[in-house]
This record gives sequence, structure tokens and C-alpha cells, in this order.
Amino acid sequence: MSGSVTVLAAIPSPPQGVWQIGPVPLRAYALCIIAGIVVAIWWGNRRYAARGGSPGTVTDVAVFAVPFGIIGGRIYHVATDYWRYFGPGKNPWDALKIWDGGLGIWGAIAFGALGAWIGCRRAGVSLPPFADAVAPGIAVAQAIGRLGNYFNQEVYGRPTSLPWGLEIYRRIDPVTGREDNLGGVAVDGNPVAVVQPTFLYEMLWIALVVALLVWADRRWRLGHGRVFALYVAGYTLGRFWIELLRDDPATEVFGLRINTIVSAVVFAGAVAYFVAARGKGAREISGAAVVSREDAAPRA
Repeated sequence: MSGSVTVLAAIPSPPQGVWQIGPVPLRAYALCIIAGIVVAIWWGNRRYAARGGSPGTVTDVAVFAVPFGIIGGRIYHVATDYWRYFGPGKNPWDALKIWDGGLGIWGAIAFGALGAWIGCRRAGVSLPPFADAVAPGIAVAQAIGRLGNYFNQEVYGRPTSLPWGLEIYRRIDPVTGREDNLGGVAVDGNPVAVVQPTFLYEMLWIALVVALLVWADRRWRLGHGRVFALYVAGYTLGRFWIELLRDDPATEVFGLRINTIVSAVVFAGAVAYFVAARGKGAREISGAAVVSREDAAPRA
């Protein structure tokens, strides 16, 4: 980007997203991810206990789900944007820098679900009611994580003249003087571009989804993974149109951004599960133990 853009009103970006505390870089993106995880676990514990589960179970399962989710999110991002890290002039080791490029939500959900399944098996509880309890908290964690993109000046949309456009600044490394959008500091208050604040759109959409989840769960006492399915369907519906506003480089399939296609496919799967699970009966008890076939068999 070059030059400057003058607008009557806009949302300013933070001048920087990283602060040095001695030799340690304090990254806003990492802080947002950590804050989101804390909120998700806290709210998940409360909801799980209210549904009949044992207090602290969500924390125990999170020991497995969180690291699996972080690893899966990074794998998805690197796999779908491989050209950022592999090829001529690229450094493959950059693929390990989760603060650069971030995490892909679908990899985080898929691997996080695997970690949660392992944690639930070890805790002796069923996964579907657990997923229903933590779904709203996971959504809130996503919204908090989007603030990290705001600090990093990433995941934004096309140029716009709307009064709520997001100002993007040129950042430089104060030591070397080189341009560094991720770890640098804004050189002045003149924006080089004003773009659609898609991070903000996603945060607001997630707030609506969370309200829907809480209302629907109270209204119909959803169970058997249906709250989680509703979360996935609601989020993907918003993510589909938000992706259409983005203009940053991304892998495309059939002329569409890969996350647009994934959102459509996952939305269809979530809706199908939500409808199919209607026949599974009343909401199950969250604290019910997983019973093996051997234990369930009648004894002579």
C-alpha cells in the first residue's frame, strides 16, 4: 500500500499489536486467544453444571481440547494458505508462527472436537451434551479472538467509503526502519487504506448467534449435540457472506475463496444433523457416564 486516504469518519486501527516487555514480545493476538479460552471454559463449566454435569468437567476436558484445537487450527491455516510458507523465497519454519496468519477455525473445531472426545472418554462423560454446554462459550471465544486480527491489521475487507470503514496504517520496525505490519508501529496517523471491518462484522454476527443459542436452548431444551449444530450452522451462515467482502490474498477453488466453500458445506452438514437429531428424544443428562457395551449387557 502507498499514499494516504482521507475520509470524514472511520474506525482507527491500533498503532501496534506487539509490545516489548524486556526481551519478551507481548502480542495482542495471543492475549485475545487466551482471554477467549478462559471465557469459554468459565461459561462452559457453568452451563455444563446447570445441565446436570459435574463442576470442573469442562476444565478437565479443555486440557485436551485446547491444545488439539490450536494445533488443528494452525494445520488448517497452513494447508489452505500453503503458498505463504512453501515455495521459492519462503521460509517453511514460518508455518509454526501461529501469531502470523493465525488459526483456521475449521481445523480448530475439528481437532478440538477430537481432543474433547478424548477428554470426555477419560472423564467418563458423553460428548454431545458436553458440546451443547460449551457451544455458546466457543462462539464468544471466536469473537474475542477476532480482536487479535484487529490489532494485527489483518482479515479485513475491500476498500470502502462507509463511515465505519477501518483505517489501515503503514507500520515499521522502530529498530530497523523496515516495513513490518505484524510487529511494527504506525509511522503516523494517516491511513494508507480504509477497508470493510470484517472482523467487526463477524464479532457482531457471533453476538447474534450466541443470543440465538441461549434462547433456543432455553425455549426447546435442546440436546444430543443440537446446540452445537445450531452454533455451527449460525456461524457458517454469517461467515459465508463475510468472506465475500474480504479482499486479502486467499486460496481459491472454482473461483471462490476456500473458506466460502467450506462454510457452505459445513452449514449444510450442520443443518442436516440438527434436523436428524430431533428424533433422539428429550435432552440427556450432561453428567451421565459413558457406558460400554460390556457394562450394559445383562448379567447372568
